Amino acid sequence: METKTVTKKSPVRKTTSKTASKTTAKTPAKKNAAKELKDLFEDSLKDIYWAEKALLKALPKMMKNASDEKLKNAIDKHIKETESHVERLEACFNALGKKAQAKKCDAMQGLLDEGKSIMEETEAGAVRDAGIIAAAQKVEHYEIATYGTLAAFAKVLKEEDCLKNLLSTLEEEKKCDQLLSKVADTALNSKAM
Repeated sequence: METKTVTKKSPVRKTTSKTASKTTAKTPAKKNAAKELKDLFEDSLKDIYWAEKALLKALPKMMKNASDEKLKNAIDKHIKETESHVERLEACFNALGKKAQAKKCDAMQGLLDEGKSIMEETEAGAVRDAGIIAAAQKVEHYEIATYGTLAAFAKVLKEEDCLKNLLSTLEEEKKCDQLLSKVADTALNSKAM
């Protein structure tokens, strides 16, 4: 005798804007919150300026902990590029008639903390190298998203000097991400097994 198992489906509850508004509240804006796109643009520039300067401090530590020569060379190249990124951001601030100012970027701080943690939690060698690449690519993806957004803002705001600088940096970030993928794919990840 065969027995059939019958599963009772639970009713699907649809979330509508009416029910969502009951469960979530709007976040109140701070006193100095951005009111216009230009304000958000400038605030975001401060964030990425802090991020790039923090990255300049973190990259030499990553390079020192890397064992693969191609990875060390990629990090060293990116240190030089990051110095240019900082200069370009300073040029953006200047074009806006503002003093270059950094505002702590919580996202970058989290990514750098994760990178440090990966280095502490891995033995030196191929495994650590794979972890360094993973952490570095997370940073690159954050930077790619940020510079892409800032370039879009600059375009709308008709900030041509900023746009040119932001697009140059965006291309370098994309190339760095591709280089890190290439280093990982050249048997480094296989060595980490």
